[in-house]
Amino acid sequence: MQKQSTGYLFVLPALMVLGMLIAYPVAYTGLLSVTDNAGNYVGLDNFRRVLSARATPTAFWNTLWWVFGSIVFQVILGVLTAILLNQNFRGRAVVRSVTLVPWVVPGIVAATTWAWMLHTEFGIINYMLTGPGLIDEPVGWLTNGSTVLPVMIAINIWKMFPFVAIMVLAGLQSISNDLYEAARIDGASFWEEVRYVMLPQVRTVIVAVTLLLVIWALNHITIIYAITRGGPANRTLITPIQIFRTAFESVQFGQAAALSVMFFAVAIVVVFIYIRTLASNPEETR
Repeated sequence: MQKQSTGYLFVLPALMVLGMLIAYPVAYTGLLSVTDNAGNYVGLDNFRRVLSARATPTAFWNTLWWVFGSIVFQVILGVLTAILLNQNFRGRAVVRSVTLVPWVVPGIVAATTWAWMLHTEFGIINYMLTGPGLIDEPVGWLTNGSTVLPVMIAINIWKMFPFVAIMVLAGLQSISNDLYEAARIDGASFWEEVRYVMLPQVRTVIVAVTLLLVIWALNHITIIYAITRGGPANRTLITPIQIFRTAFESVQFGQAAALSVMFFAVAIVVVFIYIRTLASNPEETR
């Protein structure tokens, strides 16, 4: 009991700092959400204004597509890459290092690079597609409302799938060789090993990584804001960018805070699911 109390004393300063860094901003945002710019109490008026704004449902659905589209393909591509990198082949170390490049590149650098690559007139993407005749004329990837959000999702997939790959790869390398040998003795093919040995053993890793990706995607605005700033015509407007615009472009801090509170509630649910998932499988997550 004394050792446990001593442990709490050691972590108490860190807990106090975290409490001040987290509790104060959250409480202040809650206060702003029920006041106007002059500091007058307005009740739920800010919430009503935000919910009735034309941009809110657009941002909501764009956020769903952004999160769902990114996470599904990040996980699929990341798991397949991890399975590939888990095999023995010449140059595996080099391939592993190269695979991590998109993840380690700063977001703003990646966004700027992709913006130039996707430029309608000068971008290398259109040049590579028009050269062999795959397309007749340059495509406005970032100006066409039907292509801009899928392109943003594709860039986000490219940026984050290496994280999934490296985490799943770590899980794959912890699997005992006895399981593989037993599967081979039973005549299992490679894909049967993947289905019945690899995936079940890394299931908890995949779930935990997926929930982390959801949390990050809900708060990640670097790629979209740096390339399109939510345009054109709000086609890439997501809720975090709407919050930023409302606060610093429209100077409506109360409404931005109200939207933040609602968005925070959604994030809390995701975090709760994440914690419960890890707590329900303590042996597999150690």
